[in-house]
Amino acid sequence: MAQRWQRFGFDSTVDDVVAGVDLTGRRAVVTGATSGIGVETARALALAGAEVTLAVRRPDAARDVARAITEAVPGARLDVARLDLADLATVRAFAASYDAPLDVLVNNAGIMALPRLERTSYGWELQLATNFLGHHALVAGLSDRLREGARVVCLSSAAHLRSPVVHDDLHFRFRPYDPWLAYGQSKTADILLAVETRRRLGDRGVRAFAVHPGIIHTELQRHIDWDTTDLPLKSPAQGASTSVLVATAPELAEGPVADLPVYWQDCAPAPVVSSRPRDYSGGVAPYALDAEAASRLAEIADRVLADL
Repeated sequence: MAQRWQRFGFDSTVDDVVAGVDLTGRRAVVTGATSGIGVETARALALAGAEVTLAVRRPDAARDVARAITEAVPGARLDVARLDLADLATVRAFAASYDAPLDVLVNNAGIMALPRLERTSYGWELQLATNFLGHHALVAGLSDRLREGARVVCLSSAAHLRSPVVHDDLHFRFRPYDPWLAYGQSKTADILLAVETRRRLGDRGVRAFAVHPGIIHTELQRHIDWDTTDLPLKSPAQGASTSVLVATAPELAEGPVADLPVYWQDCAPAPVVSSRPRDYSGGVAPYALDAEAASRLAEIADRVLADL
């Protein structure tokens, strides 16, 4: 039997994938919802009837976003809360203050290809800390609020094909720093976060996914030279569609969690690839689905959180 999501593809928008979806009475948290696909993700979830919290580093900017969404979606229920993924104290504070049952968590925020090596106050390379560790802490902090059958969506990228997680040198203390290797490693880590979340919370029916949104010209790509880029681009509404699809599709509530594909692109499960496509057309590397690698990385992250 054909699945509903098989109607969608590269050109689909968030409005396409939420058409007919009713999230009334559901609650969602979207990180990084001040620009780009984060805004479109929040708008689509609100359009479907969810109560949405914009968890962001810049609350003032998010309040402007919330007003704009409310104008576009009359009756939308939106809240704004501060969350800086590179500052684990704010992650803990947000998780402690969120005292309602949660149905959808979209780990959307991120940074990309920082030209110079930067570290957090606790020594982690900044891209890995922001893109992965902050979200790992957020999932852990909200785990007892996630309802049975809740969805956790981790934003990854085809750039994960550039690098596995190098457990023995996560923070480029011995390797020469390379912006794209660091970014690729962090995006592999985001897929491993989905894998580990399934292992830890799957017995409660929590469904975790990782997605490649596509190439979208937003603030995230401010370090890219667009004059040298000839990859096919998506609009923010198209780029957010895969995240929103796996967060809302009714058919993904069916069957065992372990039977659901982990990594999605263009509103469909991505194939496992044995090498990196030259055109970055997608696919997921086997190392990004490795349960042992996911557990090892999660244990490292847990030790950091325990020591802070």
